[in-house]
Amino acid sequence: MSNQPIDPYQYLQIFRNPDGTFTRLNDAVPCTPPSSDPTLSVLTKDITINQQNNTWLRLFLPRTALSSNSNPKKLPLIVFFHGSGFVRLSAASTMFHDFCVEMANTAEAFVASVDYRLAPEHRLPAAYDDAVEALRWIACSEEEWLTQYADYSKCYLMGNSAGATIAYHTGLRVCEVANDLEPLKIQGLILRQPFFGGTQRNESELRLENNPILPLCVTDFMWELALPIGVDRDHEYCNPTAENGVEKLLDKMREHWWRVLVSGNGGDPLVDRGKELARLMEEKGVQVMKDFEEEGFHGIEIFDPLKAKQLIALVKDFIYMIGA
Repeated sequence: MSNQPIDPYQYLQIFRNPDGTFTRLNDAVPCTPPSSDPTLSVLTKDITINQQNNTWLRLFLPRTALSSNSNPKKLPLIVFFHGSGFVRLSAASTMFHDFCVEMANTAEAFVASVDYRLAPEHRLPAAYDDAVEALRWIACSEEEWLTQYADYSKCYLMGNSAGATIAYHTGLRVCEVANDLEPLKIQGLILRQPFFGGTQRNESELRLENNPILPLCVTDFMWELALPIGVDRDHEYCNPTAENGVEKLLDKMREHWWRVLVSGNGGDPLVDRGKELARLMEEKGVQVMKDFEEEGFHGIEIFDPLKAKQLIALVKDFIYMIGA
C-alpha cells in the first residue's frame, strides 16, 4: 500500500470552487433512467416529493405484483436511502438502482428509494428532514403504484452506509409520532453498515485507518462536510451514544415493537460503530437481529453480486419473519 497521504477531495472526486460551491465529478459513476418496459422483472418510475428542494422518489415495482389486475398483490414497503457519506450520488446512480431492482425482485418487496439533498450545500439535518418528508408524502400520496401495490401496514426503513444513518435518525424522529403517519405503519429498521463516528477512535477505525475502500481520513472529511458548521463528531447527528434523550426514543421503538436488523463486515472501519449501536438498542429492550460477518469490506454488496444476494435473502427473511 502506498504511503502517500490521501487527498479526500481527489478520492471522492468532489472539489471546492473559488466561490465556495462544490463540483462533483460523477462521470465515473453511471446513472440509470427509470423504465416501465413490461418485459423487465421490475418496473421503475420517478416521482417528485418537493420541487423546491429537488427531492424525489424512485419506485421499484416487481412485475409479479401485476399478475392479477382484479386483485393486485400488495407487497411489503421498503423505504430505501442510498449511501455515499451524505455528499455524493443519488437514487438514480446505477449501483443503487441495480441493488434496489434486485431487492424488489428477490425479496418480493415494493421499494421506494429516496433522493435527498446532499451536503455540504445542504448540511445535516437536511437529509433527515427530507427523509421524514418522504414518509409523510408516501403516507398521504394517491400515487397509483403505491396505493395499489404497497402494503402500508408493513413498512421498513432501510439504508446502506450514510443511508443507514438516515434510516436510523428518521426512525428516531417518527417513532414518537408514528400514529401521524397512518396508514403507514413502520415495522422496523434495516441498517446496513451504518455510517457513524465520534471524536474517540475505536478498534476497527484504528485497525483499518488506511483501508483502501474507506480510509479514516475520508470518513472524517465527509463528516466535516455533512455536520453543521462548528460541531464535532460527537454531535447527535453523528454519534448515537452521545444523543440527548435517545433513551426515551428507543423506549418508543420498543413500545411499538419495531425490529431492527444491523449488518456489517469485519473489514469495514465502521463495523465497531454498528456493533455499538446494536448494543445500545439491545440495552433499551429493542428487538435487534445482528449480522456481522468477519469477511468483507464497506459496500461489498454493491460490488459482489453473490454478497448482494446473501444480504437480500437476509432482508427477505427479516421482513417476512413469522409473526412480524
